[in-house]
Amino acid sequence: MPKPIVAIVGRPNVGKSQLFNRLAGKRLSIVEDTPGVTRDRLYAESDWRGRAFTIVDTGGIEPSNDNEILQFMRYQAETAIANADVIILITDLRTGVTAADQDVANMLLRAGKPLVLAVNKCDKPGDPPVEFYEFYNLGLGEPYGISALHGYGVGELLDAAYAHFPPEDEDEQDDERIRVALIGKPNVGKSSLLNRVLGEERVIVSDIAGTTRDSVDADLDNQHGKFTFVDTAGIRRKSRVDERIEKYSVMRSLLAIERSDVCVIMIDATEGVTEQDTKVAGEAHNAGKACIIVVNKWDLVEKDGSTMKEYTLRVREGLAYMPYAPVLFISAQTGQRVDKLFELIHTVYEQNHMRIPTGQLNSILAEATARVQPPTDKGRRLKIYYMTQASTCPPTFVCFCNDARLFHFSYQRYLENQIREVFGLTGTPVRMIVRERGDKG
Repeated sequence: MPKPIVAIVGRPNVGKSQLFNRLAGKRLSIVEDTPGVTRDRLYAESDWRGRAFTIVDTGGIEPSNDNEILQFMRYQAETAIANADVIILITDLRTGVTAADQDVANMLLRAGKPLVLAVNKCDKPGDPPVEFYEFYNLGLGEPYGISALHGYGVGELLDAAYAHFPPEDEDEQDDERIRVALIGKPNVGKSSLLNRVLGEERVIVSDIAGTTRDSVDADLDNQHGKFTFVDTAGIRRKSRVDERIEKYSVMRSLLAIERSDVCVIMIDATEGVTEQDTKVAGEAHNAGKACIIVVNKWDLVEKDGSTMKEYTLRVREGLAYMPYAPVLFISAQTGQRVDKLFELIHTVYEQNHMRIPTGQLNSILAEATARVQPPTDKGRRLKIYYMTQASTCPPTFVCFCNDARLFHFSYQRYLENQIREVFGLTGTPVRMIVRERGDKG
């Protein structure tokens, strides 16, 4: 049995994301005074009274609105409600009970799920003000006065939610999941790919660039294994990042890369590799993550017998610093080759975690230095005494030599290629650290 799921819902701008961040213990959800900042469902882990549970932050529910994005947000909230074990409805003391609050309450009552009513922005400890009692009119039972900002009353709120948790099961343990970040510039198809692999409309898909603002975690268990996919906001050039919210979104994308095991770098097949693509891919490369280059919208490209080969060469030219990353051509829209993505994720994940015994490394080193002599400078030759692997993720090798200044980058690259030739290391960058150990004559 999975962990209990607690969905935080309510109309826009009542403090849902602030409560989510408090329960998660970190700032995962963007908090701004602008209504509609949280658009997709956000997931995080929390615990109370020794019981782990999953919290879900949802976009604000606008019961009647013709705006396409707001309609999607309502759908996302309804999906979160359908999957939740307990629902926390957040309202705002300062605005009192609104018609939208009543509409949301009625919708939740029809869902038939356990409900806990929170009245946010009770920012002073002690007895609640007289306006608090108005919230009994929603017909949801006893309201709990809280301050998501200061933490007042949150414990009592969690006690009320805890009372509705299903019986604990021994299997409620964290699974070993591969965390996969979908990264790329805006409007490249990240959300479409996530929806395709999940088989549901988990995140909003729109032609409006920048629709996804938060990083959205989604667990997936299938015949290929257990994964957590992270759909990130598109990373734009800093010169184009004007809004504070947009800056937060870029930060979330970079954090998603840091938290991931595998980065799926998405390229728009109709545009090819752009300068922005090289920057996005560079973030994953510099972070030492396992990488897959996915060329999306392949169904929109006119092809002949050599199109894929020629396009691969162009991708290699555009992303010349990561020749190790496999290239996969897909269509998130039609599902073409999407199944092959899982096999590649496993492959690059394992290669990123590979550990090579020191004895085998030094056999490769002896053969490599015999084949191509180390460089010299003013009569002094580089001597490499031995090599060992210091860490994984990415595979990091330490070379002990007589003079680090002689260990040119080109020779480091040569040794890296010799290691790759034997062990593969597909889809992962390799780090080489040079240490001097003194001249042994």
